[in-house]
Amino acid sequence: MKFDFDRVIDRRNTHSAKWDRAGMGCGVHAPDAIPMWVADMDFAAPPAVRQALLAEVERSTHGYYASNESWRTAQCAWLKRRHGWEPDPAWLSTTPGVVSALGLILQAFTEPGDDVIVFSPAYHAFRLIIEANDRRIHNVPMLTGQGRHHMDLDRLRSEFPERGRVVFFCSPHNPGGRVWSAEEIRAVADLCIERDLILVSDEIHCDLVYPGHRHVPTAMVAPDATDRLITCVAATKTFNLAGAHVGAAICSNPELKKKLDARVMAAGLASYNLFGMIATEAALSGGDAWLHALLPYLQTNRDHFDDGIARAIPGARAMSLEATYLAWVDFSGTGLAAADYMERITERARIGVSPGPQFGPGGEHFIRFNFATPRYWIDQALERLADAFAK
Repeated sequence: MKFDFDRVIDRRNTHSAKWDRAGMGCGVHAPDAIPMWVADMDFAAPPAVRQALLAEVERSTHGYYASNESWRTAQCAWLKRRHGWEPDPAWLSTTPGVVSALGLILQAFTEPGDDVIVFSPAYHAFRLIIEANDRRIHNVPMLTGQGRHHMDLDRLRSEFPERGRVVFFCSPHNPGGRVWSAEEIRAVADLCIERDLILVSDEIHCDLVYPGHRHVPTAMVAPDATDRLITCVAATKTFNLAGAHVGAAICSNPELKKKLDARVMAAGLASYNLFGMIATEAALSGGDAWLHALLPYLQTNRDHFDDGIARAIPGARAMSLEATYLAWVDFSGTGLAAADYMERITERARIGVSPGPQFGPGGEHFIRFNFATPRYWIDQALERLADAFAK
């Protein structure tokens, strides 16, 4: 089956956060802005999703969603098929996405004022959900060597927060695109055992891994830590279904799961979004061929964008990306102040991006670009950047 990822879909004025809120989200108000900020792809979802949603629309009776057993089974079957991990469907707690799962976890296992450990730079929603729950983020800046980020566990041990309770672990890493090795994952898990921490492994990007690299679920390589491990996954990032707001927290420890499910119930979240559940189950059950075709397209976009950035902006360099569709570009070698290169990107080139500082310590000289878009937009963006940095 062939999929047309080059097709340009006009998403303006469609309630698209990426396209219609670029001004509010990243400060680019130009009518011809190219949004490359939020992690949202500009590709049509798999045909299986469209077919399932069309069938539901044709029925025209959109009442409450009932049992999620088939959804949980589909999620577990996908994880086994793609990653060799076969969790018990009973371990899954359905949540309105991964970020909400993080908030529920904080409410279930921590108290206001507790510290949540994050290896920064890291997904900016970690900080937002931690602070919104009156917890404190404890950033552990990563080391950078050979063009990649590396976790600094020695620093964490030497600067361990007094009220450290939880680690938010991003695997694969966003924004750096690292696919952690089994040894690196085990080292984090061992530290959590050593310091009695709950380990939350955000694996939402686990399916978006490029050739030469392989995502290994934390639960598979750190079995000694599974009694304190909660793995968060979602089909939404893989299949461009972020608007579905459906995810799962997977926990094999019945006591932890009982506490988490109690928070889900207390928040009134035990009733699920009908269309989101249908869409994500259809993707997990029938999206394999679509993803198989998508990954080479993203890889070509990655390489094309990285080469174009190096030509357009002397001194700028994209970090070697092993996973995700989010280029992490280092501007420290340009000799320009952050205000200068941001002005060139957002005002002159009219491109919406995610500034590195929002990802925490270590992101100060970086900018994140989303290249999950038809190549037409990549070429347009590179042309504008070349003009903006011509002098």
